[in-house]
Order: sequence, then C-alpha cells, then structure tokens
Amino acid sequence: MKKLFEIKNLSVHYPVVDGIMGNIKGYVYALNNVDLDIYENEILALVGESGSGKSTLGNSILKLINHTSGEVLFKGENILNKTKKELKGFRKHSQLIFQNPYMSLNPRMKIYYILREPFIIHGIKDKKEINERIKKILELTGLSEDVLNRYPHEFSGGQRQRIAIARAIILNPAFIVADEPVSALDVSIQAQIVNLLTDLKKHLNLTMLFISHDLSVVKYISDRIAVMYLGEIVETAPKEEFFTRHKHPYSQALLNSVPVIGGRRENQKELLSGDVPSPQNPPAGCKFHTRCPYAFDKCRNEHPDLCRLSDGHYVRCFLFA
Repeated sequence: MKKLFEIKNLSVHYPVVDGIMGNIKGYVYALNNVDLDIYENEILALVGESGSGKSTLGNSILKLINHTSGEVLFKGENILNKTKKELKGFRKHSQLIFQNPYMSLNPRMKIYYILREPFIIHGIKDKKEINERIKKILELTGLSEDVLNRYPHEFSGGQRQRIAIARAIILNPAFIVADEPVSALDVSIQAQIVNLLTDLKKHLNLTMLFISHDLSVVKYISDRIAVMYLGEIVETAPKEEFFTRHKHPYSQALLNSVPVIGGRRENQKELLSGDVPSPQNPPAGCKFHTRCPYAFDKCRNEHPDLCRLSDGHYVRCFLFA
C-alpha cells in the first residue's frame, strides 16, 4: 500500500508556566517520538484512554498545534515546515471532524453559508459550482435541501454531525481526522454515523484517522489499529490480527474493559492497577510498567523500542523483544 502520511519522531511538549513571571517549571509530555504511517484509502483507528495523546496526535498531523520536534510527511513533503500560505493548500486536502457537533457549527450561520464557507476561503467563487457541490454532498450525507435555510440549533445531535461531516468533505479532501465523532451521540445514532463514514470512505476514496476509546466501534469501522499510552504508540496491527493476536498488556487491558453480557469474561484477569502516571512526570523505562502485571527490572530501567512481530504488527514491550 502507498503511504499518505509518514510521522517520524513526532514530539509535542507543553511548557508548564509558574506564576506571573512566566517561568517554565517543567513540561507536559503529550507526545514522545511517535512513529506512525498512514496508508492511502485506509481507516486507521487510534485508541487509548483519555489523556493518552490521541487528539494531540490528530491535531499535530494537521498542524493545528505546534510541535516540539519531528516530521509529518504528507505525500513526501514535511508539512510542519510549511508557511501559513502553503498550509492553506494542504488543508484543502486534509480536514477535521470534531467530537462535539453542538460546538463545531457557528450558531449564527445558516447551514447553506456553513457549507459555502470552505469554497470562499479557498477562492472558489463560481456560484453554480458551489451549489452543485453542496447538493451532491447533501445527498451523500443523507440530508435534504431544506436544511440549507435553517440554523444549527434546529437540528438534533446526529443531524448536526452529518452537517459537520458534509462541511469536512465539501472540498473533496484526501484525508480526514475524525476525533471521537460519535462519542457525544446516542447509541442508536452512533451506528448511523459510523455507517455513513464507512460509505464515504468507499465512495470518495478517503483516508481516515479515526480517534476513539470505544473498541466496539473501532472493530466495525477500522482497517488497522494503533494503541497509544502516555504519548507513545505501544502497538499497531491490522484489525483482525489485533483482536485475535494482540500482544501488549495495555491492549489486553483495553479489550478487557469492553462490556460483555453477564458483566465479566471467563478467566479474565484484572490487568490494570493504580492511576495513569502524570504526563508531566512520566515514569522511567517502559511508561506502562507502573500498571503492568508482567513488569520486571528491565521494564523499570530501560525504554523499549517498537519491535516487529509480523507484517504490519509492531509492539513496544520487552516480553516480545
């Protein structure tokens, strides 16, 4: 498969400022030397607990936040070195679907103007072309034309998210970051939006980074899965291999947390203990060793690299090094 994105040694460290003098007393290590490839026409699911760095990675790929070090190559070009003018062209091809459909749409604008705005920003002024494209996108996202003269507050959460998706794909981008796009919706509506995203991927040849903490949704929509813990990728694998032959203890803990009928799996082990360490003061060695039941001395003193287990399956754990 052809790579669309190559993320190399990407780090994002936020300074912690002390008092009114603005002295830096430390850093929050949100991302640490992340290496990840995203291939054309795939849905890569990024999973992990809250605070693991998933949204930071998604925003960094689009250069919506500043990075500390590393590279993000889009079709071979490092977007992190691009000027604001150069980024405008890149963002025509890469868009973001936000988590909360109640906050991501301007309440003062009618839907027609919300969908028209990307064309205006990118200098497309042909009214006929704009209207034809809007009509086509409404059909693709399951919306009727009568939504165009209404305001966001007149719609339900699911309808708002469809509108947000329509806005994201209106310029026919190659890549979408979907940041927890169904977590704020009712369960019955979640399935509709997930099916919509799957259909759009097929019809528009989209590549997607799907950020989620819900492994049941991930199992349905993804082609490949990457697991994050405390700012690092700890395992990547094709979907089927991940759900049947996952290796990292943290991946096992995430899968054990998925509810099942009856409340508990047979022979299930409680793998996680203690709290997530602070990203301002991460543990030495393997970052997961403070909660891992299999940790030994090497885990506490040395940092593991990602090791290859099979084609497309990598894990950051000394148990498999």
